[in-house]
Amino acid sequence: MATSNLFFNPLRPKTNLQRRTVTGYLFISPFILGFLLWFLIPALTAVWLTFTDWNLIRPPRYVGLDNILQLGRDTLFWQSLKVTTIFTLASVPVGLVVSFLLALLMNTRVRGISLFRTIYYLPSIVPAVASAVLWAWIFNTDFGLANVVLTALGLPKIQWLQDPSWALPALIIMSLWGLGATMVIYLAGLQGIPTVFYEAAEIDGAGRWAQLRHITIPLMSPVIFFNLIIGIIGTFQVFTAGFLITDGGPQNSTLFYVLYLYRNGFEFLKMGYSAALAWVLFFIIMALTLFVFKYVGGLVHYEDTQ
Repeated sequence: MATSNLFFNPLRPKTNLQRRTVTGYLFISPFILGFLLWFLIPALTAVWLTFTDWNLIRPPRYVGLDNILQLGRDTLFWQSLKVTTIFTLASVPVGLVVSFLLALLMNTRVRGISLFRTIYYLPSIVPAVASAVLWAWIFNTDFGLANVVLTALGLPKIQWLQDPSWALPALIIMSLWGLGATMVIYLAGLQGIPTVFYEAAEIDGAGRWAQLRHITIPLMSPVIFFNLIIGIIGTFQVFTAGFLITDGGPQNSTLFYVLYLYRNGFEFLKMGYSAALAWVLFFIIMALTLFVFKYVGGLVHYEDTQ
């Protein structure tokens, strides 16, 4: 009888279940609130604004597909997309290779290696505004460090930030400044490779290049793939350098996509058109990510955990 009462007593199990449910919702509430307030509601609002004309002063006015149709006629839209694509195609591969080589160097066991790792990582945590001010001085035509080096080598000065043909390459060079974060990710992956593979390769007579090609790169392919995806997403959202250093100039040669989006929304007060640009960027990044997953993801080597 006591066992039967305990089994059918709904009070204690229900109380425990309610307590655990409330506790669970309390723990996940920061994520739920953040998702609702900072992603879902703004995203749905941006969808609605895409079909409106709103200048932040008067109420939004429904215009249908006008904002989307305007994209095809907007030369600055295509220019910003071109600039961002060139920046991505140049900076992402170079950044992946250089940061990987740095990680290989930082993975060696020499005296004081921790100091070098710190030195290479520090630029990645420098505030964006401070980095922009620093590189604006480096690329200054009259007294910048870049032209000082060129003059010392007997080469002519370059108008880095005033010449349309050099402004974007200058910002691509600047993008290599923050490779420390990618280097650290590579370094963590390198240190996770079991040394037994290299020991077996040495016994078989494999040299450094053979070990790099047949052991390091295949086992590091998931990390390389991760950095590739993050690099593509990050470069398509670059904004600070173009805004603070060149303001999109000269002659729109550094007019990045997000900078043009910002101008339409907060300088031209065309929030509806800015929302349309934002959704186009979302679909571009999604399409590129799916493309990379489909055609590059198959080359990634994952260890058999069975």
